Amino acid sequence: MNIKAHLAPNARDVRLDLFLGIANWSLFLDHIPHDIVSWITIRNFGFSGAADAFIFIAGYSASIAYAPIMLERGTVVGATRVFKRAWQLYAAYIVLFAIYIVTIGDVAARYAAPDIFYEFNIAGLVDQPIRIIGHGLLLQSRALNLDALQLYVLLMACFPLVLWMLLRKPGLTMAGSVALYVAARQFEWSLSSYPDGVWLFNPFCWQLLFVFGAWCARGGIGQRWSALKSPIPAVLGIAYLAFALVMTMAGRFPEFGNMFPGWLFDLFNPNDRTNLAPYRVLHFVVIAFLVTRLLSKDWRGLRWPVLQPLIICGQQSLSVFCVGVFLSFAGRLALMTSSGSLPAQISVSVLGLAILTLVACYISWSKRQDRPFSGPAFRKPSLEVADRALLAGDRYPG
Repeated sequence: MNIKAHLAPNARDVRLDLFLGIANWSLFLDHIPHDIVSWITIRNFGFSGAADAFIFIAGYSASIAYAPIMLERGTVVGATRVFKRAWQLYAAYIVLFAIYIVTIGDVAARYAAPDIFYEFNIAGLVDQPIRIIGHGLLLQSRALNLDALQLYVLLMACFPLVLWMLLRKPGLTMAGSVALYVAARQFEWSLSSYPDGVWLFNPFCWQLLFVFGAWCARGGIGQRWSALKSPIPAVLGIAYLAFALVMTMAGRFPEFGNMFPGWLFDLFNPNDRTNLAPYRVLHFVVIAFLVTRLLSKDWRGLRWPVLQPLIICGQQSLSVFCVGVFLSFAGRLALMTSSGSLPAQISVSVLGLAILTLVACYISWSKRQDRPFSGPAFRKPSLEVADRALLAGDRYPG
């Protein structure tokens, strides 16, 4: 079978880093309830939110990273590299889950607040701690704010098969993803969580955005880009975004929502996040289309200093996400145990974003220190050693 190797350029697209950074910041703010600063996040202006962007970019990045390996070194090697990444994600999930369990238990005991177990979806921790921990290890926990990482682990674990198919039949693979999405919504397929309920992000539905991102990196949308350059798709897209904004505001403010017919309001409220409603998918696709069309890869704004914190946080996405989950938990507790005033909300949010940026900057700096140094101060001694060896009549092997 012939493998079609049309791949997106392997050079890092800074736009991905920028919007992944925005997604990470938004996820952190969204995880702190009753925080006025969270009103600036993506989810408040339309149907889709930060999780949609996070999963799409994860699929896009995975395709860019692992498709060349699978093409050049074979399916087995490529699959092992993907599984290695999935294991890293799982390890991060386990560490966060353990921190959650220990910290929440300590806070509940210290402040005599057993209700906190229910608030963070680990109500059975006191009565059945072994079962709670065991099901958490099996990705069956509904611990608050860990849902996106839980979904990411499963999607990466299944990605070797998806990538193998994308490299051979990209169109058929994308069609299969759509078919699975439709079937999951029609027949209510999902994965169970413990002690009851299902995953907050239904993986049978959310895989659509992950595969769509990988398919776009594979060049799927590029073959149809010329048909989208006319002004009509852009105008229709902007009109849909405006409609999504109106419907979202209708759901946020009851008095405004009462101005619309009940049947129209009920179609979009509440927003079906668990099973990734079609209008939510369309909203994200429109945003991605308009961003790609309006912001080129060489847009000068990507070098603006004000955007660098976001870009750096996007480059260190996994670490920033994990730290963000912990900080959102800390921020939630800080507001619960304090006055929760407007200055407190702003202070918690700004401090948390600053810490995320500092963590990303440190990790970026640390990774640079691990690279072989190739500056003049390193090369000069090497040349002097080589000259002495040649004068002595020594030979270099090979």
